[in-house]
Parts: sequence; C-alpha cells; structure tokens
Amino acid sequence: MIELLGPAFLACLVLAGIHVYLGLHVLARGVIFVDLALAQVAALGLTVAFLAGHPIGSPAAYWYALAFAVAAGVFFALTRTRRPAVPQESIIGVVYAVSAAVAVIAVDRAPLGGEHIKQLLVGSILTVSAGDVAALAGLYAAIGLLHWALRRPLTEVSLDPEGAARAGRALVFWDLFFYASFALVVTSSVRVAGVLLVFAYLVVPAAIASLFVRSVRARLALGWALGAAVSAAGLWASWAWDFPTGATLVSAFGASIALAAVGIAAARTANAIRARGLAALRPAAAAASALVALAGALLVVLPGMDHPWLDAVESALPQVRHAFLAEDELEALRDTEDSLARGQAELDRLRRMEQDVRWGTLAMDAEREERLRQFIAGRAELVAGDELVLRTLRDKARGRQRFPLGLALAIGGGALAFFFGRRRRETAVPPSWSA
Repeated sequence: MIELLGPAFLACLVLAGIHVYLGLHVLARGVIFVDLALAQVAALGLTVAFLAGHPIGSPAAYWYALAFAVAAGVFFALTRTRRPAVPQESIIGVVYAVSAAVAVIAVDRAPLGGEHIKQLLVGSILTVSAGDVAALAGLYAAIGLLHWALRRPLTEVSLDPEGAARAGRALVFWDLFFYASFALVVTSSVRVAGVLLVFAYLVVPAAIASLFVRSVRARLALGWALGAAVSAAGLWASWAWDFPTGATLVSAFGASIALAAVGIAAARTANAIRARGLAALRPAAAAASALVALAGALLVVLPGMDHPWLDAVESALPQVRHAFLAEDELEALRDTEDSLARGQAELDRLRRMEQDVRWGTLAMDAEREERLRQFIAGRAELVAGDELVLRTLRDKARGRQRFPLGLALAIGGGALAFFFGRRRRETAVPPSWSA
C-alpha cells in the first residue's frame, strides 16, 4: 500500500501547500469559484490539445491549457472593479459554464470522450510518479517564494483593495500578476488532480481554517494540517473500499467541512444552554418536531417513495415492519434476508479477490480473471434479485403503515412543533402595595 499510495500522498501534500495559501486570497477577494472556472478553462485547453492529437500528459497539451488559463486570468483581472455593475462572481460563473459546455461539445464525437471528461473532473492522482511530484514541488516552491517576496502588496490588494488604491498600488498590475500565477498553478494541478479536487484543495481547508482562527499564519498552519489529514483519510478510504481516488478525496473534503459545521453548531448550542438553560433548545426541538410531522405526512401521502428514516427505525426495531406483514410474507422476508446475507458475503469475498488482483497482491492468469468477473456478475444479479424481493415486501408494509404510523407522526409532530415553537409569555409581576 505504501508503494502505491506514497507518491499520491506526497502529491496531495504539495497541492495542499500552494492551494491553501491561494485559497486564503480567493476567500478574501470573494471570488470563491475563480479556481473552478480557471481549472475548467485549463481543462478546455487540454481538450483542444487532445482533439489536436496531443496526449493529455504531453508538453504541448500543457502549453495549450496554460494559454487558455492565463487568458481567462487576464480577463478576470481586467473585469475586477471596486464598484462593479455586475458582480465578478457572476462573470466567473458564466466563464465556467461556457467553458464546460464547449468542452462537452468538443469531445462529443471524440473516441473515449466520456473517459476524457471523467479524467479532467477527478484526475488520476493515483498514477502520479515521484518525478511528477518533484516537478510540481519545484514549480510551486518557486511561485510560493515569489508570492512571499511580494506578500505585502498582494495581501493589501486582496484584503483591502480600496486602501491599496489610496496607497498608490496599481490594482490592475497586481491582479494580473496574481491571476497569471494562479493560472499557472491551476494548470499544473488539473493535469494531476482534476478540476474538482483542485477546487476542494483551494477552498475547503482555507474556509475551515477561517472559521476557527484569525491571523493569516494561523490559518495557513491549520489549513495545511487539515489538507494533510483529509488527504491521508481520503487515500486510505479509496484503498480500503476500492473507490475512485479523486472522487473519494473530494468527498472526504466535503465530509470535513460538514464535521466542522457540526462542531461549531454543537459549541454554540452548549454556550446557549449555559447562558439560558434548556430553553435554548426550544428552536431545535420545534424544528425536529416539524421534521417528524413532515416525515409522517409524506408517509401518508406518498407511501411508495423512499423513507430512509423508516428504514433506519426498522433496522433497529424489525417489529415495526413485521407488525404490518402477514405470516407468509414474514416467512418470505426471513428467507430472502438469509439468502441476501449469504450472497452479499460471497460477493464481497469475490470483490476483495478482484481488488487484490487489481492491486497486484494476488497473481491470476487472464482466463481465471475473466472467470472471476463472470462469477461477480452472476452473484451480483442474484443479490439484486433478493433486494428486489425485499423492496416489494417493504412496499407492502409501507402501504399498510401509512395511516396508523404516518398519521400519528404527522399529528404528534405537528402538535410538538406548535408547543415548542410558540413564544413563552413572561409572567407578569403584580404591583406591590408595600411601602
């Protein structure tokens, strides 16, 4: 595992090193999606190079992508004004949408066009070599040193453009420099990591760090630590569960910002409880009760739709479903669940074997490998059949649950939402007649 994931993890550290820093500038400027737009424009350049007959990893394709990205960066620099008639974020969004649409049109008739789009979106960071990592590290170190040498005007233009203008800074020049260097970084990153992962490295660690610390140095340190930790977790999840590496890393960054939001909400709730007691939980209780009422109403009106909350309840308390099934249906349910458990265990075993073959830890000739794929396909069909039987029995139970269970939840949840949501009247203090 170390031999395979080591270069990819080093590449993730290099990406985090430069993108967290640039992300702080992007957040300060309020152009959150500029990285996504520049990455998509660079991907459009790679697509044009691909259609012109150049492999994506070739130097020619790189220069195509860089030219497209720098042109977009110059455009963004020239359209940034202090009092814009149209917000720059909307211009950035238009550039992203148009470049994505043109890229789709361009590869529509190209061989393996779908695979090309997939590679541009999620990249192929798992195949990065030590030489690629060293080249990226050298380029990003040079750009980082140049930004450090010019940190004062760059920081002023990002954090306080009006103050920088009053101090005599040439805003257009510094914007051109920032976006040109930004385009160079993004172009180099997209070839390795893809559009979505580059955006995740730019925004998520910097955004989380901005929620917890104030100073630029502290945000950089926390952002780098988060980038390294989330990269390690995402790579491990990709290897352990055989998920696509780029998409798994992007999902890991999404999970990290969700956890940060939950932590902040929990801390604020704890502070509110200390200040006002349990009364601080009334809005949350009202919202939870309203969700219960909504879930019950949906069960009454649309029993055939998916109800994940009811699936979770029935998983913990099977009696909730069993009470609404006849004896013969219960017998079919138990038999199908046993068959599904055995089939899923066998399918997992076969998939682990296929994963070992893919990662090179298990040797297998071509004939046995093809036979293994056929076994997996056959077993997957049997598992799908068992799952279809379970869904049919679930739908029967849902149809019978809709009124006794759904109506009770809708009425009870609505009553509790009203109770917790109403304002408590303060008790009036009677006037005192004592002197």
